[in-house]
Parts: sequence; structure tokens; C-alpha cells
Amino acid sequence: MLGSRLSEWCGHGPILEEDIATSNVALDLLGQATMFLRLAGEVEGRGRNEDALAYFREAVEFRCCQLVELPKGDFAFTMARQFLFDVYAVVLLDALSRSTNSELAAIAAKSLKEAKYHVRHSGEWMLKLGDGTDESHRRVQRALDELWRFTPELFAADDVDRAMHEAGVAPDLVSLKAEWERLVREVVDTATLTLPHDVARPVGPRGGRTGAHTEHLGLLLAEFQIVARSHPGAAW
Repeated sequence: MLGSRLSEWCGHGPILEEDIATSNVALDLLGQATMFLRLAGEVEGRGRNEDALAYFREAVEFRCCQLVELPKGDFAFTMARQFLFDVYAVVLLDALSRSTNSELAAIAAKSLKEAKYHVRHSGEWMLKLGDGTDESHRRVQRALDELWRFTPELFAADDVDRAMHEAGVAPDLVSLKAEWERLVREVVDTATLTLPHDVARPVGPRGGRTGAHTEHLGLLLAEFQIVARSHPGAAW
């Protein structure tokens, strides 16, 4: 879903180089999602491949966090959201690369190489915007203030997460938060920005990972899925 949001900047980036860079990051994220969904389909054992899981599920069946489904906003909002997610991706993928599931570990290791570039890219933009003009500082600070309340969901573990951790398949999500926040704060402080003083609270009793999404996901999926649903059975 984040790859889809980033793709909305294609042809609309502030400069040509950034237009290309953002589009490439979007392609990386879509490629990673393809590999994870392919593995998920194989583990599920119901004959659904990555295309079936991406294009023929309803919004309530998706398990993405609410952070990634929010509209792209302005460029500062996009980069702030991207930075928060990129740091999370690096921390999570690094842990998953040591999974007892060899296929999952291999996908995570490959994706980690891309994620390290992504966080360097979005981190540089946080510095440019935060320590740039008064206007760029104001916009990226506003974006951080708006996005911060969505971050607790990244570390909210359910029974499935706990079972996977006990089996050595996945890390303890709660334990990842301290490193994530340390890395985020390091860049935010250098960028002369401020993390919200209030402790981030969950966006609700349930989040996107339990199927409770914002109204934005349905609209995003309508566009994302229209080609596949208009031509069922087609392969590409």
C-alpha cells in the first residue's frame, strides 16, 4: 500500500531526480510485497498467489497498518511518513533476516538491502526540510505531529505475532520499538525538529492489522485493483 501511495508522485515530484527516486522506491516496495504475498499464499495453502491476495481481497481482509494507507499529502508529509516507515522496515527486516523460516529470512535479507537505501534517502529529506526554510520546517513538523499517533500500531503484537516469536519465525515486535525510536530521534534532533511531547497513543481499540482501516484504504484499493478486476483471469 505504501508503494501505491508513493507511485502517486510519479510525474509530480518537486524535481526530476526526486520524481525518479520516489518511483524507484515505490517499485522496490511493490517488489517486496510481491515476494511476501507469494510466500503467504504458499503457507496458506488455499491456491491463492500474490496476485489473488493483492487484487482480489476486500479492504477488511487487508492487514496493513493505517500509517501506510493515509493519503500522500504534501511532499513533507510523504517524506515524514516514509522516514518513519523506512526506519521501522530496517529494524524489522534485520530481525526477520534471522528467522528460522529460511524463505522468510531470504526475502527479508534481500529487502533489507533496499530498505537501507530507502532510510538514507528519506532521512536526508528530513534533514533538508527540517533544517531548511521556515516553510519547509513548518510543513515537516506538522507532518510529524499528524503521523506520530499512528506509529504505536507498528509495534502492537497479537496472538499470531507472539506465536511466531516463540517459534523463532519473527521477532518480538515490542522489543523493536526502542531501537526504532532511537534511530528516528537521532535524525529528528539533527533536523531541528521535535517529536510530539505526548506519548503516542494507539489510533483506536483496533488497527489496520486487525482489519480496522481508515476510509482511505477502500478508495486506494478501488484504483489499485481495477485493472485486475476488470480482466479476471488475465496474467501479466
